[in-house]
Amino acid sequence: MLVLPERKRAGTVGRAAFGGIATANPPHVLKQSEVARRAGELFGGNLPVFERLKPVYENAEIETRYSSVPIEWYQEVHGFGSRNRQYIETSVDLLADVALRAVDQAGLGLDEIDGIITVSTSGIATPSLDALVMERLKLRRDLERLPIFGLGCAGGVVGLARAAQMARSRPGANYLYLVVELCGLTFRSRDYSKSNVVATALFGDGAAGAVVGSDIEGAEILASHEHTWEDSLDIMGWDVTDDGLSVIFSRDIPTHVRSKMNEALHGFLERETLALTDIDHFLCHPGGAKVLDALEDIFGLSSGGLKHSRETLRNFGNMSAATVMFVIAAAQRDGLKGRALLSTLGPGFTAGFMTVDL
Repeated sequence: MLVLPERKRAGTVGRAAFGGIATANPPHVLKQSEVARRAGELFGGNLPVFERLKPVYENAEIETRYSSVPIEWYQEVHGFGSRNRQYIETSVDLLADVALRAVDQAGLGLDEIDGIITVSTSGIATPSLDALVMERLKLRRDLERLPIFGLGCAGGVVGLARAAQMARSRPGANYLYLVVELCGLTFRSRDYSKSNVVATALFGDGAAGAVVGSDIEGAEILASHEHTWEDSLDIMGWDVTDDGLSVIFSRDIPTHVRSKMNEALHGFLERETLALTDIDHFLCHPGGAKVLDALEDIFGLSSGGLKHSRETLRNFGNMSAATVMFVIAAAQRDGLKGRALLSTLGPGFTAGFMTVDL
């Protein structure tokens, strides 16, 4: 006999908040100095311009990253199938971990979760990751499921916005928001492109989770917005090849941010009748050190003003969509309160914005 869950209390109509943020990384630690040394061995004799590109490892302002595979793996040849099997196995492990901790920290039980949203772009899974986590944790059979693919780094904020929309549409329900990116698994040892070299200096692996709902105690989601620029599809993304996903990574991203971001940002703020002076904190996805430099200029901050973004970049690298959740977690550990602006950039080329009350 089908047993329906108890009807939930009405909740606060129109409100959405997230709490219980949990983060996780796979076990293998990558030191930037060791990555640079091994990259020299791999690329030095095959890429004539590698000596000119070598400063990217120091200029990235990254010290440590985490990987789902040991560093020796990156010097070997792997097919798409073996990469993707590793992606699914590690992703489900990490997501199950952050899900359990997020639900516990939110003061809930697994049986009180009504929906699950998963965000990831660094591999593919069908059944999707939400179904696999649902099975691993033996979650309720009547959950709403929403897998989100293709947003890349922008997925951290845009996915959270989708979770907030679902929470507002169903007051009293609790949604498990999960994001995982294993960017390292996309590295192809025979790809001698400049984009691949930059990727070796920048990307790391990580996962994060939170519970979103109308009755959750935590950061209240005030507003969200997206902006996708015309004629920008070639700025960032994947090129699908026989042996995996090949990164598309334009060198013009910092220039684009400096020239285009301000208009999109102020369009969002004006819609919400806000000014930059109304923002207490800026919690931005650290796409790279030069992107953070550009964002600090746009926000009118001093150099290094995006403290939590730079701290996250230094300790974890760019974990694509998962990274902004690490930034929020760092800000909360420091006890930040007030209105914060979250921002991300990803394929499309798309900016995601969100204001939250910490």
